[in-house]
Amino acid sequence: MLNRIVAAGAGGALVLVLWAFVSNGIFGFKSRVDLNRIPDEGRVYEVLKESIVSPGAYILNPTPVPGVGFPPGEPVFSIRYSGMGHEAAGRMLLLDLAVALVAPTLAAWLLSLASDRVLNRYWRRVAFFAVIGLLVAVFSDLPKAGIGGYPLSSVLLLSAYDVASWTLCGLAAAWLIRRGVSVVGQPRTA
Repeated sequence: MLNRIVAAGAGGALVLVLWAFVSNGIFGFKSRVDLNRIPDEGRVYEVLKESIVSPGAYILNPTPVPGVGFPPGEPVFSIRYSGMGHEAAGRMLLLDLAVALVAPTLAAWLLSLASDRVLNRYWRRVAFFAVIGLLVAVFSDLPKAGIGGYPLSSVLLLSAYDVASWTLCGLAAAWLIRRGVSVVGQPRTA
């Protein structure tokens, strides 16, 4: 079963990489959500470069009105600075590929521990992965909405993307994980 788990993880990783290439590389999904351009970017960049020197997450509030607090209806901005430049893109790609391999392999291992009722049917095994995508969406994507965060429409798109990613990953991985064999290669008894 260990071979099936590794194969399922590799198959799921391949699907995730292909899905990311098609949805992001060809159709530009994530760039439409995360990489919006602003007018007069050069001037804003120089102000940020002078003002933010340490990596971190920053929030910019409007100037408070004495006796009232923050004025209603005024925008709140958030800025993230990792401390890296474009030269780090190659290293980050390697990290992304490692995560794309490890995450489906862990999910395949968890699936291998599931009951025969789940392991019996292909669509239940796929649903197992889809539920992982739903958990990622609920605990990782949805909290990104709010003041200084993403607009609700972007958060819902990111959530749908993660559910779709994990479901597609599950289509490949579920085919390689079958019932009747435990993790250690012995027949399942219960």
